[in-house]
Amino acid sequence: QVQLVESGGGLVQPGESLRLSCATSGFTLDYYSIGWFRQAPGKGREGVSCISGSPATTYYSDSVKGRFTISRDNAKNTVYLQMNSLKPEDTAVYYCAADRIFHTVVTGNTDYWGQGTQVTVSS
Repeated sequence: QVQLVESGGGLVQPGESLRLSCATSGFTLDYYSIGWFRQAPGKGREGVSCISGSPATTYYSDSVKGRFTISRDNAKNTVYLQMNSLKPEDTAVYYCAADRIFHTVVTGNTDYWGQGTQVTVSS
């Protein structure tokens, strides 16, 4: 059974950093692509970043490019999202998603989602 559990969210001030984790189980992470998405109150879901299996290909939305970094540790069955220079507009619930096909994750058309972790950026 595919399971995804996000952690690492919290309340930070603008300019600070957070690292989100997506702990996976029920499948071999090496063969899966993982994506991070976010949804702010009153807004639709937005794709933030994705990473494919080995060799890793990455995708970043324009809104986070240069500030966020996605990485994976297959030995720990975990994917990370390092978020630097956070802005108030980054405030959202962040979700991770998984699929064997990179494009499917990028478009968010997968059935496998975590429960989300709240990130709040405020002074």
